[in-house]
Amino acid sequence: MAIMNFGGVNENVVTRDEFSLEKAREVLKNETIAIIGYGVQGPGQSLNLRDNGFNVIVGQRKGGKTWDKAIADGWVPGETLFEIDEACQRGTIIEYLLSDAAQIEVWPRVKKHLTAGKALYFSHGFGITYKERTGIVPPKDVDVIMVAPKGSGTSLRRMFLQGRGLNSSYAIFQDATGNAYNRVIALGIGVGSGYLFETTFKREVYSDLTGERGTLMGAIQGLLLAQYETLRENGHTPSEAFNETVEELTQSLMPLFAENGMDWMYANCSTTAQRGALDWMGKFHDASKPVFEKLYQEVACGNEAQRSIDTNSKPNYREGLEKELKALRESEMWQAGAVVRKLRPENN
Repeated sequence: MAIMNFGGVNENVVTRDEFSLEKAREVLKNETIAIIGYGVQGPGQSLNLRDNGFNVIVGQRKGGKTWDKAIADGWVPGETLFEIDEACQRGTIIEYLLSDAAQIEVWPRVKKHLTAGKALYFSHGFGITYKERTGIVPPKDVDVIMVAPKGSGTSLRRMFLQGRGLNSSYAIFQDATGNAYNRVIALGIGVGSGYLFETTFKREVYSDLTGERGTLMGAIQGLLLAQYETLRENGHTPSEAFNETVEELTQSLMPLFAENGMDWMYANCSTTAQRGALDWMGKFHDASKPVFEKLYQEVACGNEAQRSIDTNSKPNYREGLEKELKALRESEMWQAGAVVRKLRPENN
């Protein structure tokens, strides 16, 4: 573990130079890693672990679409693909990667297989942090650990195949064996993390729920739509409005500040853009900061967690979700986006 300085604040981080893949294989050489769930994180983490030489099996409900997807990805029924109960029985490390709502439903089946010395692994702090609402309380004689990749399972897998790594946080909630640290770091390296930074289950879920509802998904869609609508209401065409709102941001500017930071991106834009950005960023900060503060309060008090549990547990949740996503997909802004993407040079 190394101590790194981030903007004047020291944090504990682990890199692949310090904790090599070979060391990770040695730590987990006698472990069977059971991936429970094959939805968002399951495919990426399990395939990366398998490709990195670890002993991995998948537990999934037989007969569903994700069971068939697992078979298509090379998992063999009866050898590396099992029903959830059998996978939990076989695994010494149980990676609990079902959705938050599904974790609540399946928990009694998983808990009975958590015998002494096993490890229960999460990629989200939700179930443990809100245990009064989820009922997920692990036995005292198992390790409870977390590796939370800072991106989707699709991104984790894609970057792994490109020879890159997606940064992840890690946390230890319960160290029953005295080996929880080695286990969690080895798993973090095994799933393809770029580097690992230390957190807690509570900090992870608070930051994650805030980020998803904020700049990662909710706020960015709200901001993009507000600008797009303003341009359209003032006579700009859908193509012009989309290009100025989304295409230039994602295709030109994001790569620049991802590479070297916002100041570097500003320095490599026109002087007119620089001046306008510096003058207006404070106004956007002042307008949005109260919304973020309210959002964080809703996360911290558990209201957002309860809304998620209540909504995602409804029998018709998927049907309602598809209606909302359909409305988003068929909105003018994203219909314009579909046309713009087809016109990109790489698609012609």
